[in-house]
Amino acid sequence: MLFKWFFYILALDVKKFFLRGFGVEKVQVDILGLSTSPSSGGAYALILKEMNGNRRLPIIIGAFEAQSIALEMEGIKPPRPLTHDLMKNIIDTFGVSLQDVYINELRDGTFYAKITIEGVSDSQEVDSRPSDAIALAVRYGVPIFVAEEVLNEAGIVADGEEEETSTEPKTDPPAVIKKHTTKLEQLQTSLHEAIEKEEYEKAAKLRDDIRKLTMGD
Repeated sequence: MLFKWFFYILALDVKKFFLRGFGVEKVQVDILGLSTSPSSGGAYALILKEMNGNRRLPIIIGAFEAQSIALEMEGIKPPRPLTHDLMKNIIDTFGVSLQDVYINELRDGTFYAKITIEGVSDSQEVDSRPSDAIALAVRYGVPIFVAEEVLNEAGIVADGEEEETSTEPKTDPPAVIKKHTTKLEQLQTSLHEAIEKEEYEKAAKLRDDIRKLTMGD
């Protein structure tokens, strides 16, 4: 009887061992972008892209988390630390670091994630919402992984990459260039002022306007 329980417990430990990384395939992804629509109720879709494939994984996140991710990706530093900046400062203060982010489960329509904290002698996995985990990931520049079974269940296969190509160089008259430059300087000044006042929604809109202007849209 004792041996029976011993092998039963051993089998459970082996199962947990495989489920924690070796039996479940991890797929590395990158952030493709953030999108929203008037009917989303203030929520955003965070689009993750399979790095070595054509699958996309949309995850609905809140406006605050989307803003936190976007600000860091655009290199916009607020005058005071946001919540995820504070979390990073706390992690760094205790002499540990973030190793990776893993979206490991989809249950009842909700995504679950884990962050791996690397310590002095070992590492620990901490449960997290995917939005918080990715907001930290972009601050540390660590890889983001998704379980293969999650991608199979919720991923969207893209038909092909859309590429914009131009066969002729664009040239603008001097007057147009001057007007373009003046407007760009005004937008950049307004962006700086919005950040100083912590008006992040306005800053995000100005950032998009600057991007459109510099891309020639």
